[in-house]
Amino acid sequence: MKTDTHTLDRLVAGQEILFGGNRVVRVSEALAAAFQPGDQIRVVEATGELLHIPAREAEIAAEAVGRAYGAFQAMGEVSDEQISRFYEEFASRLESEDIWGRISEANAQDIASARERGRSTTRLVASDSLRREMIDGLRGWITMESQRDRVIEQVDHPGWQAQLVASELGVVAFVFEGRPNVLADATGVLRGGNTVVFRIGSDALGTARCMMELALDPAIKAAGLPGGAAVLVESAAHAAGWALFCDRRLSLAVARGSGEAVATLGALAQQSGVPVSLHGTGGAWIFASETAKAEDFATAVTESLDRKVCNTLNVCCIPRARADELVPVFLDALTRAGDALAQPYRLHVVAGDEASLPEKLFEDRVPVTRAEGVVDEPRVDSVPESVLATEWEWEQTPEVTLKIVDDLDQGIDLFNRYSPQFVASLISEDEAEDDRFYRRINAPFVGDGQTRWVDGQKALKRPELGLSNWQNGRLFGRGGVLSGDSVFTVRTRARRKD
Repeated sequence: MKTDTHTLDRLVAGQEILFGGNRVVRVSEALAAAFQPGDQIRVVEATGELLHIPAREAEIAAEAVGRAYGAFQAMGEVSDEQISRFYEEFASRLESEDIWGRISEANAQDIASARERGRSTTRLVASDSLRREMIDGLRGWITMESQRDRVIEQVDHPGWQAQLVASELGVVAFVFEGRPNVLADATGVLRGGNTVVFRIGSDALGTARCMMELALDPAIKAAGLPGGAAVLVESAAHAAGWALFCDRRLSLAVARGSGEAVATLGALAQQSGVPVSLHGTGGAWIFASETAKAEDFATAVTESLDRKVCNTLNVCCIPRARADELVPVFLDALTRAGDALAQPYRLHVVAGDEASLPEKLFEDRVPVTRAEGVVDEPRVDSVPESVLATEWEWEQTPEVTLKIVDDLDQGIDLFNRYSPQFVASLISEDEAEDDRFYRRINAPFVGDGQTRWVDGQKALKRPELGLSNWQNGRLFGRGGVLSGDSVFTVRTRARRKD
């Protein structure tokens, strides 16, 4: 049966758009007025959200992917030595005081602009320590073995053999928040012969452009890699990111940022048949066992709150049987974490557990540093149980939720229900309990102390491109740490022996 198709060149307010087989969403007046011939609309099937992608943003994304896709076709001719030289050239340019000075100037402008718009700048600053981390990460790839052509398995037959061989995957796309180091870290996919496309938000776009112009692009040229091996999408519009993740020429789409934005990007990629690596909602949970040593518990809490990143302590569960002893220990650990940052602390306690805390704490007011500035807030407030699903995006003032649980099983059930199923840590002296915790908790990262170890560079000694939680299901065939050497496919090759 012949299908009659045509290109949509206009929208009408109230027009119904079919999605999900039997659901419809209606076009708003604003979308109908904004839509122009050549534009695209996409429906996020999970939410019914209707997205508008202007033709220009779609063209920018398509051109970037096209360059990276063309470069990938040439990467098979590039030697491992050339790729190693690229990392050395890139690292050397970041070490240049002149080049880094100009990157810092661009970064300062980005920070000033972000602050004017009331945006968080915690992860935006291109500090000296971040510079050192980028350089160390790039140099780490120089000596890292490539997965390309590694024989994973070999089966011998009379006169011939079948080999499973690791091979290049293709074009990898990254959409990430304003963390300049991701630009360098994500080039790790080149180690295995892949190419990369970046899209970064407006907060750090100036920094990224400067880094591309002064360090990354010259390193590609100096190493003899094909132009387009790493491409920056020249748009800060969300629509450019949506268009990027809908491009079926991608072999992998990696999203890093806030929960809703990541969920939207992931849904678009999955609807387009593009494999995804998602990490949006973060926040670690620490559980105190009834056997926990108070000093170990305190240390774990304090060391998990040194700064706000995805693996920072977000929820703490204390058993009711030891609440009288461990809650004061917990409060003291929060105080010490705040003192280390010259800040107070902000605490949310689940409704019904207020009696575990001194009444005076609910009367205290403290200055809390938010993206928009310093705000006067209660030190402690009561929240519904559903707030256990909230990740506190604090700037400088440590912010945590406390839940008193009847036993460890209740805590695990709450984690599996509310958390993004990301990082869980049990402080216990009972080895059997620890093993049972590991088997019951639905998390890719499980530990027995502070939570900040969940980092590719720290734990596995290789630059991390992203961490994946299990909020959208367990991952097929790989761990939660995405790194440059974990981006590959497997080819099957037959070799004659006679």
